[in-house]
Amino acid sequence: MNRLAIFDCDGTLVDSGATIYRAVAETFGEHGMAVPPPRECRRVIGLSLTEAMAALVPGAGGDEHARLTETYKANFFRARVEGRIEEPLFDGIAELLDELEADGWLLGVATGKSARGLDHCLASHGIADRFTSLQTADRHPSKPHPSMALQAMADAGAAPETTVVIGDTSYDMGMARAAGATGIGAGWGYHDAPELLAGGAIAVADQPLDVPRLIAKARETIDGR
Repeated sequence: MNRLAIFDCDGTLVDSGATIYRAVAETFGEHGMAVPPPRECRRVIGLSLTEAMAALVPGAGGDEHARLTETYKANFFRARVEGRIEEPLFDGIAELLDELEADGWLLGVATGKSARGLDHCLASHGIADRFTSLQTADRHPSKPHPSMALQAMADAGAAPETTVVIGDTSYDMGMARAAGATGIGAGWGYHDAPELLAGGAIAVADQPLDVPRLIAKARETIDGR
């Protein structure tokens, strides 16, 4: 079986928190609603949009969550057209991808972004062709459901025991656990280490280039179980 490293995008590959918060603030303002504080917004990054809106406004109904979702999409798209999107790669990510590929790992992405949003993001950094599988929220249930991870494994010819998920939220770690994969927390992202460990991470990397060392520690299990 091939070995597969599945990455989350927002908060793991790229630092998109400020851009996401601006789109949320615009959206809530247009609906005449109080804007959630940044920390609350960061906590729902990684969920699919409708689930994120439901978490931010739990007292609203499904119709209102759907309206917020559509407004957010329009605001984010407008920001992209106007050149206001900021999604820089985290320091060390490019080197991490190099190191994993050199060690024989296939790469995938499983994200709460739409396919259009992910394509734009990866293309802007010139890394789209590095990933064997791209799984997005518009084709799957929201994390922590395992659907995205399972499809990525099928695309890559990998098995749960030969797959690691690198992500910055407890939703990523829950997805890994539900899919039978190994979860490694991205401590440079939007959930803290205790949340990642409680979500199922076997370890939390402080920075991207810590990931290969943590994978190596689990290598005997990943390769041999």
